[in-house]
Amino acid sequence: MKKIAVLLSGCGVFDGSEIHEAVLTLLSLSRSGAAYQCFAPDIPQMHVVNHLKGEVVETEQRNVLVEAARIARGDIKATSELNVADFDGLIIPGGFGAAKNLCNFAVNGSNSEIAAPVREFISRFISADKVVGFICIAPVMIPSLYGEGARGTIGTDAETAAAFVAMGGEHQNAKVDEIVVDSERKIVSTPAYMLAGSIAEANSGIEKLVAKVLELA
Repeated sequence: MKKIAVLLSGCGVFDGSEIHEAVLTLLSLSRSGAAYQCFAPDIPQMHVVNHLKGEVVETEQRNVLVEAARIARGDIKATSELNVADFDGLIIPGGFGAAKNLCNFAVNGSNSEIAAPVREFISRFISADKVVGFICIAPVMIPSLYGEGARGTIGTDAETAAAFVAMGGEHQNAKVDEIVVDSERKIVSTPAYMLAGSIAEANSGIEKLVAKVLELA
């Protein structure tokens, strides 16, 4: 049985992991007969958003690992606990948490940096030549992680694609139900809610991404 690590960035589309994307990833892995383990960095969230009003709650501070545990039903580990030999690959769902907590792309765009514990975590999969799947906005980390010419997609948003290219990546436009594969580097990406108008549309690409990750694992 193949085992995939899933890296979460909190809980909630505006300040953490996109919950639909995270759950669809876990469901697709389970349906495919694969095992998974959720991880998250033990770091503060960039900020907390009231998802009903869409407003930042200035008085509140939350922890990425603690919040991500909500999605994982408590079965989650800190990124520092990784033994990469136990896993065949990694998948990273999107949501603003990927661009606020895993890295700071939401604030710094093409000048963004990846949080140190997150870079170390993902780099261990890359160094071990293991496949990594990036969903939604998470692919903005690809150029920084893999270097010049690494290929991926965030869908069709011109500004985000331009930032991806400015960081040294090779961006390929994709529809919601499509995946982009960099076979040489073992990278798979799909737009999901960068384009999806429904949970079914988001699932169409996520299922293909999971299938390809398992195939390359």
